[in-house]
Amino acid sequence: MITLAQGGRRSLGGLALLLALSLAGGLAATPAKADLNLCNMTAGRVGIALGYRDAQGWITEGWWNLNARGCETLLKGPLAARFYYVYAVDYDRGGEWSGRSFMCTRDREFTIRGVEDCLARGFDRSGFFEVDTGEQKNWTIQLTETNRPGG
Repeated sequence: MITLAQGGRRSLGGLALLLALSLAGGLAATPAKADLNLCNMTAGRVGIALGYRDAQGWITEGWWNLNARGCETLLKGPLAARFYYVYAVDYDRGGEWSGRSFMCTRDREFTIRGVEDCLARGFDRSGFFEVDTGEQKNWTIQLTETNRPGG
């Protein structure tokens, strides 16, 4: 449970977290830098796992540990795919940002090929949410909190 500044309480586990996606391209006048970035706009530390498809198939990687209000480059260079998948956990207050695309993870640092039979292969199975970059070459994902239940 999180105590809000107004004195209200809510759980991070449900839909009480808002994922704000914003396009980073065009924000700066400098040309050429193209990456997949993630910014933690919350007051707590978060762990990030990323899933995507490369030339050899599906891959999941983790964990990037981001401090409150911190940003990290998850993939360097122009984005090669339209869709990326993210699973994030709030280390300080509990809860997660998750979705319906199930992929393999583990408790410690990992790079895992394939998304099938996670449990049988000794991995955890986590639900990732989809990020549609609209085929842009540069994208920033922002994890945020909201006071609106179901937001």
